[in-house]
Amino acid sequence: MENLTNDCHVLLVTFPGQGHINPSLQFAKRLVNLGVKVTFSTSLSAFNRISKLPNIEGLSFAPFSDGYDGKFKGSMNEFDSFYSSLMSHGSEFVTQIIKSRVAEGHPFTRIIYTTIMAWVGVVAKSINVPSTFFWIQPATVLDIYYYCFTDYADYFKNCSQDQVVELPGLPRLSPRDFPSLVLSDVNSTYGWAVKSIIDQVELLNSEENPRVLVNTFDDLEHDALRALKNLTMVGIGPSIPSAFLDENDPFDKSFGADLIRSSEDYMEWLDKRTKDSVIYIAFGSYSEISSQLMEEIAQGLVKYGRPFLWVIREGQNGENPEENLTCKEELEKHGKIVRWCSQVEVLQHLSLGCFLTHCGWNSTLESVCSGVPVVACPLWTDQGCNAKLVQDVWKTGVRVNANKDGIVERDEFKRCIEIVMEDGEKRDELKKNAKKWKDLAKEAMKENGSSNLNLRAYVNEILLNHC
Repeated sequence: MENLTNDCHVLLVTFPGQGHINPSLQFAKRLVNLGVKVTFSTSLSAFNRISKLPNIEGLSFAPFSDGYDGKFKGSMNEFDSFYSSLMSHGSEFVTQIIKSRVAEGHPFTRIIYTTIMAWVGVVAKSINVPSTFFWIQPATVLDIYYYCFTDYADYFKNCSQDQVVELPGLPRLSPRDFPSLVLSDVNSTYGWAVKSIIDQVELLNSEENPRVLVNTFDDLEHDALRALKNLTMVGIGPSIPSAFLDENDPFDKSFGADLIRSSEDYMEWLDKRTKDSVIYIAFGSYSEISSQLMEEIAQGLVKYGRPFLWVIREGQNGENPEENLTCKEELEKHGKIVRWCSQVEVLQHLSLGCFLTHCGWNSTLESVCSGVPVVACPLWTDQGCNAKLVQDVWKTGVRVNANKDGIVERDEFKRCIEIVMEDGEKRDELKKNAKKWKDLAKEAMKENGSSNLNLRAYVNEILLNHC
């Protein structure tokens, strides 16, 4: 660890969701290791649920009220109310903490903020404090948003479902590969998120030579990182605990701020399974899957008959969703259901043969770093694009196909799992590619790896140079 300087201190603000906190907190640890003090901030809706925070010299925490502080119980249709409250309360807090640091004679060197938190950048700009945007989805997705909300807007609006789109620096895409927000507008259910992306693009375009940090690495998205001429995108990822990646810190085995308490005994259960025999199923910390989709997955697992570990979170009212499965008794003969687990640890286990995932970017990167082939079942946001990259660009998995009614059927799940799990040419190719990307991810984080050098350059040129 580099010596911490008294003057170099950043405020890192992130959205109050597990998928945002994890990569941001790991990024904060890396900044501290490079000699930068970090104050990590998110709202109390998340902070109040963290049972144990990491105790690291140089890393402090400054939570703020979002007006609900964990009491928001509305549906996704009402989420704009939460986000509006988060933005108004958060803007006041960020302004106040920045000004108080100045009054104390120890101003923040820079503000760093993450995806769908454009308002933080707006606040920083309004009070003349430099800021950096940390994009925690793939560079490819940021490229698509940028094209969509600038010069290629009509291109997206007029795109038919069976059309193939070619955008500079990106693979050929069809509408099912677009991030779902591209197909929404500011008046839709997800209008708050669309508006934030639009605000982010406009903010970046108002800056001179903006540099965006991205949770990816050069080999994984070489062309996408260089596709936009108005932005400098810098790959500094994967933002994953060191023990599972560069191994510089063997004690860094978790992100350190779980919002959900982990189940017990699942690692011991995996220890009793044979190599490459287990199907791991998880749909992240936020996405809700319908009872119909859950039933089809369960029936597919029963049909296939191999051991599985399935993360099914409690419902909003504390219910166990699997209780409604028609095949629950038969299903439980084959595998284990848990409420939550340490995914990075599970994916490293030798018994894992396949990861059935929604393809959230954290899960996708964790599968890449673990070398585990994927069955991709995207739901929304960036996940369709991530699934496209998994299947057609990196070739580390297969993507499920829905029927004409938009339903992924049990036989389709069984078909895709068999491709990934059963001996044969296709499985060998997937495993070979998965190992290739795993090795390249580790290489990127080594002393002279691209992501390590990129982050060091940012710290030296942008942070320490201005202290």
